[in-house]
Amino acid sequence: MRNQNTKRQFCLPHIGQRIVKTSIAVFITLLVYYLCGYRGAEMPAEAAITAIICMQPYVRDTRDYAVSRFVGTFIGAAWGLGFLLLMLVFPTMGDHLLFVYLRMAIGVMLALYTCVLVRRPETSGQAAIVFICVVIAFPEIEAPLQQAATRFTGVLLGTAASIAVNVFRLPRDKERGFVFFVKIADLVPDTLAHLPSAAHFRLNYLYEDGAKVCLMSEHAPAFFTLTVGSTRLSVPFIVMDGAAIYDANENLYLQTEAVDPGESAGLRRRLDAMGLGYFIYTIHHNKVCIFHQGKLNAQEQAIYDRMHRSPYRSYLEGEIYKPEEIVYLKVIDEDKRIAVLEQELRGCIEGRRLRMVRRRQSVDGVSALYFYADTANMAMAEERLMRILREKEPELRPREVFLRTPYRSEHDTMHVLHRLSNLYEPLKILRFFPRLRAYLQNRG
Repeated sequence: MRNQNTKRQFCLPHIGQRIVKTSIAVFITLLVYYLCGYRGAEMPAEAAITAIICMQPYVRDTRDYAVSRFVGTFIGAAWGLGFLLLMLVFPTMGDHLLFVYLRMAIGVMLALYTCVLVRRPETSGQAAIVFICVVIAFPEIEAPLQQAATRFTGVLLGTAASIAVNVFRLPRDKERGFVFFVKIADLVPDTLAHLPSAAHFRLNYLYEDGAKVCLMSEHAPAFFTLTVGSTRLSVPFIVMDGAAIYDANENLYLQTEAVDPGESAGLRRRLDAMGLGYFIYTIHHNKVCIFHQGKLNAQEQAIYDRMHRSPYRSYLEGEIYKPEEIVYLKVIDEDKRIAVLEQELRGCIEGRRLRMVRRRQSVDGVSALYFYADTANMAMAEERLMRILREKEPELRPREVFLRTPYRSEHDTMHVLHRLSNLYEPLKILRFFPRLRAYLQNRG
């Protein structure tokens, strides 16, 4: 919803490490051939192509792909050499090109079947391609062994270059003494969106490497679970706009900021007197329970009908269990009505221990008013979480990684995670340039 109401701005995405590494690997392969005396049309392309294909996001993937490509290349080159030697021993077999091409097709079939025999079916395409590259110039080939060896060597060079470049990393520090706070709203456009696959990979890498990243959401853990999916969290996250701290690994609410029972009772009387329907969110026995009160309008009923089917929420009828378990109240209606209602209720909550927030909903033209305790906000939740984490690591410090502009696209997602990675893993050489290091960290 936000990107429909925000003026679109042109934003260049970051040049990712894979792009840079692939370019370096291609340059290395071409440089080797240049030093060996190859120029222009004589410059073999197999090495550069192999370097491009073998460069994978993770080192382990590059190694696996390189092994597969090596096996496929060997099989294809071997069958190609056999084909050329056969044509050399029996020159009359090359008198009619139509039959030559038929034999090439049979050679492709043999290369593919060989990969299946050695239980490497994923290499079959590579074997067929190398076979064709070796034999396609027939009958202009005078040295079959050299032709096969050239193709095979080119693939080996490209593979070695991609692995070497992917394995090499500039020395970096690890900022394990920081807790990085990241808003979910800066990673996805709305509550119904999912985190992009590339963002999953990046977050999981950071968590597995020991980075302490706290994700912060305006919504309940149910929305969070749907958004981040299989991301492996290492730090409890902040939910409900700072009203609760939730440990997803233990499925446990570590701390909640409930609305004062007297304040919630007064607010409910006011909402009842106005004839409004509303939802009450409570945390009962470590589970979010949602009660709806009064007559729900069409917008509230539509959202209720959709949300109550979720296994992550408990929508209940009747009176709430305990007033002291209320974490927030919510009124949903059309944008215009919510704007009027906000003005009417603003004076009602002034001077009271309540905080009111207006937010757009996932449905067009619909907004909601949220009522929290005045102590329930993101900033105070950060402080509470830091106190919990410092019980085990007293030296921990907080660091916020937020977008400076409203979310527009997946480029913003990767921008936040790119900045997060640079803050967590700064180059070691920057130790000697503290001002430059501080500038780059603040710039992101």
